[in-house]
Amino acid sequence: MGNRKRQSAELIKNDKKDIAFAKLNNCPTSPRKMRLVADQVRGENINKALSILKFSSKEASRRLEKLLLSAISNWQAKNEENDIENAALFVKEIKVDSGSMLKRLRTAPQGRAHRIRKRSNHVTLVLGANNIED
Repeated sequence: MGNRKRQSAELIKNDKKDIAFAKLNNCPTSPRKMRLVADQVRGENINKALSILKFSSKEASRRLEKLLLSAISNWQAKNEENDIENAALFVKEIKVDSGSMLKRLRTAPQGRAHRIRKRSNHVTLVLGANNIED
């Protein structure tokens, strides 16, 4: 019984070896603005995704570029014996969820007040690898 569990655990570990992820929590950008940039890089290989993020004029692209570089370094730490060029890494999954919201009041005419909602988001980025054999 224990041998079978060990074998299945090794299979799961080998399956997870070709993916790496990075998370960005409580980023002070609205989720809607972040999703616009995240949709551009979803499914792209890492070289193209990095160039898209580098030359994008949106502020959210700077944060996603840093997150993508973090995910790449996480993959390298996991797969020290593999070469990054032969791995053909791509953005397998990128998910933007809404985070906590800071609620503020702004004064309005005639003694009223308007509510200001300062939104934040959580981004999860998963890299996948298509191993290319020479």
